[in-house]
Amino acid sequence: MRRVLLLFFILFPITFSAIAADGDLFGQLKAEFSKKAIYDRQKEAHITALKANLKQLQPTDLQKQFAVCNQLYDDYKSYQYDSAYVYVNKLLSISETLKDRSKEDLSKIKMGFILLSSGMFKETFESMQGVNVKNLQTPAKVEYYSIVMRAYYDLAAYNNDKHYTPIYTAAANRYIDSAIAISKPGSYDNIYLTGYKSYKNGADEPAVALFSQLLNSNKLTEHQKAIVESTLSNVYQSMSQPDKSVDLLIKATINDIRSSTKETIALFWLAEILYKKGDIKNAYLALEHALDDAEFYGARQRKVQIASLLPIVASEKLLFIEREEKLYIRSLSMITALAVVIVVVSVLLYKRNKKLKSKEKIIEKVNEKLMEGTKIKEDYIGYFFNVISGYILQLERIKRSVDTKLPAKKYDDIQLMANNINIKKERETLFNTFDQVFLKIFPNFVEEFNKLFKKENQIWPKENEVLTTDLRIFALMRIGITDTETIAKILEYTEKTIYVYKMRIKAKALIHGDEFDQRVMAIKAVDIDGKKS
Repeated sequence: MRRVLLLFFILFPITFSAIAADGDLFGQLKAEFSKKAIYDRQKEAHITALKANLKQLQPTDLQKQFAVCNQLYDDYKSYQYDSAYVYVNKLLSISETLKDRSKEDLSKIKMGFILLSSGMFKETFESMQGVNVKNLQTPAKVEYYSIVMRAYYDLAAYNNDKHYTPIYTAAANRYIDSAIAISKPGSYDNIYLTGYKSYKNGADEPAVALFSQLLNSNKLTEHQKAIVESTLSNVYQSMSQPDKSVDLLIKATINDIRSSTKETIALFWLAEILYKKGDIKNAYLALEHALDDAEFYGARQRKVQIASLLPIVASEKLLFIEREEKLYIRSLSMITALAVVIVVVSVLLYKRNKKLKSKEKIIEKVNEKLMEGTKIKEDYIGYFFNVISGYILQLERIKRSVDTKLPAKKYDDIQLMANNINIKKERETLFNTFDQVFLKIFPNFVEEFNKLFKKENQIWPKENEVLTTDLRIFALMRIGITDTETIAKILEYTEKTIYVYKMRIKAKALIHGDEFDQRVMAIKAVDIDGKKS
């Protein structure tokens, strides 16, 4: 008993800390996960309005068609590759019909962005060929240099080769220098690109200063915030500051969700870091959502990256769940053992009190109370096993709190005590004690129960049994536990199994339906003197 109490004192602080953790940053991210459909519906509504506007335009009004298709492309470019591809091709077609070289070059740049976002490096470079950069307006030039720069940096990281990576990095540096040189000083592009070049070339401190300056400006869109936060997270990761890195990735993911951005790497990076930190459960959750986004957008490279990590995390999660279940079973065994002790003590105390009431004149006066006592006796045991079911629900909450403690290896004291528990023996003791106590109160239960069946269908315990599983199910029902879920938890079966047991037995009975249940509930308890109560 002292062991059980000590276990409670150890586990309760874990429960409280888990409840307190619900308000953390990752908790906010989980809340945003549940709102993804809402943000996406808002996005789709805006897209639907643009499509309706496009249909209303005159076929000859190509300039307005180009403008609306450009808006649709902007809505789709980080949302869904296939649709963005459709509208960028429309932009190319319209620009060719207009014979407008500047619009055609701008469309090629936009094509390059979605091809790169989808992980197609070769096609990206092919799309950008032939663009007359000199005749582009400054924003388009910055966009062109930025896309080519990103393609070379991504290639350098993807190849990770001592010969080719330096060549790609040098090319990327040339293009990012060109973008920085023509961007407006103090603008988002100028500050971000300068910080990005610093980071890519190992200058972490200047990069932190520049990205922090952007985040503190309060002038960024949600999409821009996500980009800056995820990039700054990489900087902190390279500086061996994983906590800051994780916080920024969570914030980036929240902003990606709110802007319905599916072409994103932040969630995958977050999953990687959580996995390395041992937070398997949240890493798996992040990977699931990252895979959903990658499949929705059509990001080939991202799906490959996720697919390489997901099986590893999934296997770790299974091991983690197994460890949780073992601790759960050990804790449950200790609690049920305590419950059984209390039941037995209660029955013994009841018997002792009855023996003291031996005087004849008292018996006549307390007959009515003895009738009530029997009802209390039945209700008390039923209540106790309901409490055990309550403990099971409480252990579910304990299990959630253990999520945060087990990876941190703060369960040594619990494990030391739990190692002394023989789970199988505790369970057998629980069932045996229940059977013994039940038959002391309902000694004619087995005989009365079997009167409801033909002889060939009667259920009798074997020599080494007190009650069979079939009898135990209806014994629990007799003391007031009629809920299938509760019976399943007490007997360590599934609800479906309990349901099958009950239906199979009732099918063999001489009476059926509610009448069978009523006859079982009518089986009487017998008091200490052998009189039916």
